Amino acid sequence: MLSCLPRLVGAILFWVLALPACAIDWQAPLTVASGGGARGPWRQNDSRYDYVDDGTAAWLDDGLLGVAWADQGRKDVLFRTYPGREPVNVSRSGATFSWHPRIATAKGQVYVLWQEIIFSGGSHGGDILFARSSDKGRSFGPPINLSRSVGGDGKGRLDRATWSNGSLDLAVSGDGTLVAAWTEFDGALWVARSLDAGAGFSRPLRIAGDERVPARAPTLAAGPGNRVALAWTVGEDDAAAIRVAISPDGGASFGAPLLAGTPGAFADAPRLATGADGVLHLVYARQPDRQRGPAQVMAARLAPDGKAFGPPRAVSAPGAGYPSLAMDAKGKLVVSWEVFPQGGGRPSGLAFAVSKDGGASFGAPQPVPGSAPAQGGNGSYQGLLGKKLAVAPDGGLAFVNSNLIPGKGSRVWLVRGRLP
Repeated sequence: MLSCLPRLVGAILFWVLALPACAIDWQAPLTVASGGGARGPWRQNDSRYDYVDDGTAAWLDDGLLGVAWADQGRKDVLFRTYPGREPVNVSRSGATFSWHPRIATAKGQVYVLWQEIIFSGGSHGGDILFARSSDKGRSFGPPINLSRSVGGDGKGRLDRATWSNGSLDLAVSGDGTLVAAWTEFDGALWVARSLDAGAGFSRPLRIAGDERVPARAPTLAAGPGNRVALAWTVGEDDAAAIRVAISPDGGASFGAPLLAGTPGAFADAPRLATGADGVLHLVYARQPDRQRGPAQVMAARLAPDGKAFGPPRAVSAPGAGYPSLAMDAKGKLVVSWEVFPQGGGRPSGLAFAVSKDGGASFGAPQPVPGSAPAQGGNGSYQGLLGKKLAVAPDGGLAFVNSNLIPGKGSRVWLVRGRLP
């Protein structure tokens, strides 16, 4: 077990670190994958990349923990479960890079969505691929291309010179409908859904976004019944708000979006979760200056019959960004985020906060023990729009991080614990 002594992560001093962390039963960090340390210049799929990155996790129905990541040397997405099975190659596409997997699970099925860097004639490469497992991750069926476009799918644009890969998400509604969402470089936001556990998907439905107001960073959350919430932000706007649209029919249609955010600031990287009571929880990063300066993680709530989000509350101190959000069966809400050093640079380590009252308030932020790399910063070099947090119904915690030390090596690892 790891010590309960408070720690500094990077150069950030977190609020009141010590006693709350001791209530969590932490396990020692566990290496998921190791790789090389090569990240050469970008030459499309001929780039000399050899490192592991983009880790994400999800709890399966029977208490197994599923982890997926990108192996840049193999150009593939891999998946394994804990406890114990060997990694499985999900993407099986060694000629094209596979980035930023997402995992969803339901009734023994494991679903993985990712961004495949296929160049089809547009200005940017990218398609959205999907594969499913019917044996709890022991094997996966052939990948399905959901987008098949030249739009550069999986890109989340801030402006013409700046974007993030990994602009995609996947969720399962209450009746088992699979819903996938993604954006493309020129700004469109698309949704596709499957009514047959991933055997096939509908033709993508365009929800929002265009070249002038490009959609970015979609996220999904399933609610009671067939309700699905979709959130995103937009680029090319220094004061962008988060948009949240609700579907009452498993992603077949969406209502007009509600807006959430703080006037005069850029709201980015939203994440959603829905409680058993139907309350929709939103977290996002608030940045006064879209181009630079410290961001702060904010949280807001929408009642099941609400027409507007309540006022946002700060969850972190400045120096935080790209949050993840999940909750257990008792309604405890966990928010994690990337920790950025003072003065800028790549994030180094993860932090989190817990709400025990359904998001009305959050405890003091704490560093995730063992999440800070020994050298360098956090990974996700193709973009930080990942999901690094998973919370089990019984309060099990899993945080995933990655790190690349150029010329030396790379690693994806897990930090696990349990909420009291």
